[in-house]
Amino acid sequence: MSISTPGGEQRRPTVVSTGKKPAAGRPASGAKAGSGKPAGTPRAGGGGKGPRKPITPVKVSQGRAKGPIILFVVVGLVAAGIIGVGAWAAFQGSKPWEERADAIDGIVNYREKDPELVKGSNHQPGKVNYTILPPVAGPHNQSWQNCMGDVYDAPIANEHAVHSLEHGAIWVTYRPDLPADQVSKLADKVRGNEKMLMSPFDGLDKPISLQAWGYQLKVDNADDSRIDEFIKTLRVNASIEGPTALCNQGITATGTTPRDGVQMPTQ
Repeated sequence: MSISTPGGEQRRPTVVSTGKKPAAGRPASGAKAGSGKPAGTPRAGGGGKGPRKPITPVKVSQGRAKGPIILFVVVGLVAAGIIGVGAWAAFQGSKPWEERADAIDGIVNYREKDPELVKGSNHQPGKVNYTILPPVAGPHNQSWQNCMGDVYDAPIANEHAVHSLEHGAIWVTYRPDLPADQVSKLADKVRGNEKMLMSPFDGLDKPISLQAWGYQLKVDNADDSRIDEFIKTLRVNASIEGPTALCNQGITATGTTPRDGVQMPTQ
């Protein structure tokens, strides 16, 4: 069909593809004008290159808090120590008192050294010449020294004190020149406690000497822990007349001369 124009009949030219690329700077056929990119070019981040790989998070290493761990270990060690000490104390306490006595460092066991000395029940009047001073056993006066926690401020008769030992008492003796604070500490261990008595003693080779029937321990000061161990282990236990032997109604006077003929209660 022909189109009539003022310039006469003209035929619309036919565009024939030559296979050549468009000249630089000119958009290719089908490209969006003004885009600056040829048609078919994928946008940045588009699906033309497929899905992105997931990004692995970077792990940040943090040091463990050492404080709680150390505290836990310390508490565990302390608890184990307490349990161990308690078990050991229970084990020691289950031993016969004779074994516990022999385990006290420095104690002298005259029951083993001189069995004849500790037989007991040998009453005699007047003075007795003791080879061990302070005496721990042997013949003694029929009257005992009161041992209901009595603290005597002057020497007492050996013959009465030894009878108290036979009844299971602990006799605490000390040199007269022992400092007052040391004497006070000893008195605190004795005063008011049954089967205990205390007095100064002239001529001691150690500041303090403790006696039970057949046992003796000498120490340098009142803070020595063996004093408490000696008392705990031997008080009452060392009696050869049983735990019911009297400590009251005894001689309460001081002085080194025994008092013969004093009527004592029936035991």
